[in-house]
Amino acid sequence: MGTNSISLPWLIVMAAAVMLALSGCQRDTADLQQYIQEVKARPGGDIEPMPTVDPHEPYLYPGHERSPFDSTVIARPLPAEPVGIPGDVDIDFDRPREPLESYPLDSLRMVGSMEQEGVRYALVRTPDRTIQSVTAGNYMGQNFGRIIEITAQTVRLVEVIPDAFGGYMERENSIALSE
Repeated sequence: MGTNSISLPWLIVMAAAVMLALSGCQRDTADLQQYIQEVKARPGGDIEPMPTVDPHEPYLYPGHERSPFDSTVIARPLPAEPVGIPGDVDIDFDRPREPLESYPLDSLRMVGSMEQEGVRYALVRTPDRTIQSVTAGNYMGQNFGRIIEITAQTVRLVEVIPDAFGGYMERENSIALSE
């Protein structure tokens, strides 16, 4: 006999086990068939009619004529220029932007100063590690910050920020020399 063949006694035991398992599946289901026939023979019951629903009468709240689903209220288009009355603060929106106006003021660092032909310059490092030189009258920061004074230790500037009433006000700010 080869090593891959199954011995005859084991083959007989396995065949008997399969026959025994299959014989359990051949159950008498006569009582189940009889119950199904009894249920089908019963008369059908009456189905209750659907209840009548009174039509809904909407209540209109006084002073609330706008639809809560109006998307134009949620997503208003941004104005080309800020809304509000600038008052006595002039903002020149047509002025070409200077390179340091694309960075927030708190991300700029003063790293030194120099004087050339009587004009003082500040050396300012940007977040991308480049050094820019600025003088009084230049702009920096994102709030229209105009440099008014440069000393050996600080750059003083005046920013234009929105106030609480839709207008604009000036605020003085400064950048100190970084160590």
